[in-house]
Amino acid sequence: MSRVFFPRDEHFMRLALREAERAFEHDDVPIGCVIVHEGEVLAAAGNERELRGDPTAHAEVLAMRDAGRALGSWRLDGCALYVTLEPCAMCAGAIVLGRVPRVVYGAVDPKAGAAGSALDVLGEPRLNHRPEVAGGLLEGESAELLRRFFAVRR
Repeated sequence: MSRVFFPRDEHFMRLALREAERAFEHDDVPIGCVIVHEGEVLAAAGNERELRGDPTAHAEVLAMRDAGRALGSWRLDGCALYVTLEPCAMCAGAIVLGRVPRVVYGAVDPKAGAAGSALDVLGEPRLNHRPEVAGGLLEGESAELLRRFFAVRR
Protein backbone atom coordinates (compact mmCIF):
# COMPACT_ATOMS: atom_id res chain seq x y z
CA MET A 1 0.00 0.00 0.00
CA SER A 2 1.20 3.47 -0.76
CA ARG A 3 0.09 6.95 0.16
CA VAL A 4 0.70 8.32 -3.34
CA PHE A 5 -2.32 10.17 -4.65
CA PHE A 6 -3.08 11.94 -7.92
CA PRO A 7 -4.57 15.44 -8.24
CA ARG A 8 -8.20 14.34 -8.80
CA ASP A 9 -8.18 11.55 -6.19
CA GLU A 10 -9.51 13.82 -3.45
CA HIS A 11 -12.42 14.91 -5.66
CA PHE A 12 -13.46 11.30 -6.31
CA MET A 13 -13.04 10.33 -2.65
CA ARG A 14 -15.35 13.20 -1.68
CA LEU A 15 -17.95 11.72 -4.04
CA ALA A 16 -17.50 8.37 -2.29
CA LEU A 17 -18.01 10.13 1.06
CA ARG A 18 -21.32 11.47 -0.25
CA GLU A 19 -22.39 7.91 -1.05
CA ALA A 20 -21.38 6.88 2.49
CA GLU A 21 -23.55 9.66 3.92
CA ARG A 22 -26.50 8.37 1.90
CA ALA A 23 -25.95 4.89 3.33
CA PHE A 24 -25.97 6.42 6.83
CA GLU A 25 -29.39 7.96 6.07
CA HIS A 26 -30.97 4.51 5.57
CA ASP A 27 -29.19 2.92 8.55
CA ASP A 28 -26.49 1.08 6.65
CA VAL A 29 -22.85 1.24 7.72
CA PRO A 30 -21.67 4.45 6.01
CA ILE A 31 -19.29 3.23 3.35
CA GLY A 32 -19.31 4.71 -0.13
CA CYS A 33 -17.64 3.76 -3.38
CA VAL A 34 -17.06 5.49 -6.71
CA ILE A 35 -15.58 3.89 -9.81
CA VAL A 36 -13.88 6.10 -12.35
CA HIS A 37 -12.91 5.23 -15.92
CA GLU A 38 -10.68 7.58 -17.88
CA GLY A 39 -11.49 10.47 -15.55
CA GLU A 40 -15.27 10.00 -15.63
CA VAL A 41 -17.47 8.53 -12.90
CA LEU A 42 -18.93 5.25 -14.14
CA ALA A 43 -20.66 4.13 -10.97
CA ALA A 44 -21.30 5.20 -7.40
CA ALA A 45 -22.90 3.32 -4.51
CA GLY A 46 -23.19 3.17 -0.77
CA ASN A 47 -23.69 0.13 1.41
CA GLU A 48 -27.21 -1.28 1.08
CA ARG A 49 -27.06 -4.46 3.16
CA GLU A 50 -29.84 -3.35 5.50
CA LEU A 51 -31.84 -1.70 2.74
CA ARG A 52 -31.77 -4.81 0.52
CA GLY A 53 -31.43 -7.49 3.20
CA ASP A 54 -28.45 -8.73 1.19
CA PRO A 55 -25.13 -9.60 2.85
CA THR A 56 -23.26 -8.96 -0.41
CA ALA A 57 -24.66 -5.44 -0.95
CA HIS A 58 -21.40 -3.73 0.00
CA ALA A 59 -20.69 -0.41 -1.70
CA GLU A 60 -17.81 -1.85 -3.74
CA VAL A 61 -19.82 -4.81 -5.06
CA LEU A 62 -22.79 -2.64 -6.04
CA ALA A 63 -20.55 -0.08 -7.76
CA MET A 64 -18.58 -2.79 -9.58
CA ARG A 65 -21.81 -4.33 -10.90
CA ASP A 66 -22.91 -0.95 -12.26
CA ALA A 67 -19.47 -0.23 -13.71
CA GLY A 68 -19.43 -3.58 -15.48
CA ARG A 69 -22.82 -2.84 -17.01
CA ALA A 70 -21.64 0.61 -18.10
CA LEU A 71 -18.52 -0.84 -19.74
CA GLY A 72 -20.31 -3.89 -21.12
CA SER A 73 -17.67 -6.12 -19.55
CA TRP A 74 -16.80 -7.81 -16.28
CA ARG A 75 -13.22 -6.62 -16.77
CA LEU A 76 -12.92 -3.20 -15.20
CA ASP A 77 -9.78 -2.33 -17.15
CA GLY A 78 -8.73 1.29 -16.92
CA CYS A 79 -10.80 1.90 -13.78
CA ALA A 80 -9.96 3.29 -10.38
CA LEU A 81 -12.08 2.32 -7.39
CA TYR A 82 -12.43 4.83 -4.54
CA VAL A 83 -13.88 3.57 -1.27
CA THR A 84 -14.15 5.22 2.12
CA LEU A 85 -13.07 2.13 4.11
CA GLU A 86 -10.39 -0.43 3.34
CA PRO A 87 -12.09 -3.26 1.41
CA CYS A 88 -13.07 -6.45 3.24
CA ALA A 89 -12.05 -9.91 1.98
CA MET A 90 -15.22 -10.31 -0.11
CA CYS A 91 -14.81 -6.95 -1.81
CA ALA A 92 -11.07 -7.40 -2.25
CA GLY A 93 -11.75 -10.74 -3.94
CA ALA A 94 -14.26 -9.09 -6.27
CA ILE A 95 -11.74 -6.33 -7.04
CA VAL A 96 -9.12 -8.94 -7.99
CA LEU A 97 -11.60 -10.94 -10.08
CA GLY A 98 -12.84 -7.76 -11.80
CA ARG A 99 -9.24 -6.81 -12.68
CA VAL A 100 -9.58 -3.33 -11.17
CA PRO A 101 -6.13 -1.78 -11.71
CA ARG A 102 -6.19 0.82 -8.93
CA VAL A 103 -7.83 1.05 -5.50
CA VAL A 104 -7.83 4.16 -3.30
CA TYR A 105 -9.34 3.92 0.16
CA GLY A 106 -9.95 6.23 3.09
CA ALA A 107 -9.95 4.70 6.57
CA VAL A 108 -7.98 1.62 7.54
CA ASP A 109 -10.00 -1.34 8.85
CA PRO A 110 -7.72 -3.18 11.31
CA LYS A 111 -10.34 -5.86 12.07
CA ALA A 112 -11.52 -6.81 8.57
CA GLY A 113 -9.43 -4.88 6.03
CA ALA A 114 -8.06 -7.00 3.21
CA ALA A 115 -5.68 -4.47 1.65
CA GLY A 116 -2.93 -5.06 4.17
CA SER A 117 -4.49 -4.58 7.61
CA ALA A 118 -6.07 -7.85 8.76
CA LEU A 119 -5.37 -9.62 5.44
CA ASP A 120 -3.73 -8.66 2.18
CA VAL A 121 -5.92 -10.13 -0.54
CA LEU A 122 -5.11 -7.22 -2.86
CA GLY A 123 -1.38 -7.87 -2.54
CA GLU A 124 -1.45 -11.68 -2.52
CA PRO A 125 1.30 -12.79 -4.93
CA ARG A 126 -0.40 -16.13 -5.68
CA LEU A 127 -3.39 -14.40 -7.27
CA ASN A 128 -3.38 -13.53 -10.96
CA HIS A 129 -4.06 -9.81 -10.46
CA ARG A 130 -2.76 -7.29 -7.94
CA PRO A 131 -4.06 -3.73 -8.16
CA GLU A 132 -2.09 -0.68 -7.19
CA VAL A 133 -3.36 0.32 -3.74
CA ALA A 134 -3.21 3.74 -2.06
CA GLY A 135 -4.72 4.15 1.38
CA GLY A 136 -5.43 6.91 3.87
CA LEU A 137 -7.00 9.52 1.57
CA LEU A 138 -9.44 11.62 3.64
CA GLU A 139 -8.98 9.01 6.34
CA GLY A 140 -10.13 11.31 9.15
CA GLU A 141 -13.40 12.20 7.45
CA SER A 142 -14.12 8.58 6.54
CA ALA A 143 -13.36 7.36 10.08
CA GLU A 144 -15.41 10.13 11.70
CA LEU A 145 -18.50 9.16 9.69
CA LEU A 146 -18.10 5.56 10.88
CA ARG A 147 -17.59 6.70 14.51
CA ARG A 148 -20.78 8.78 14.36
CA PHE A 149 -22.73 5.85 12.97
CA PHE A 150 -21.57 3.38 15.61
CA ALA A 151 -21.87 5.85 18.48
CA VAL A 152 -25.63 5.97 17.87
CA ARG A 153 -25.88 2.17 17.92
CA ARG A 154 -23.79 1.39 21.01
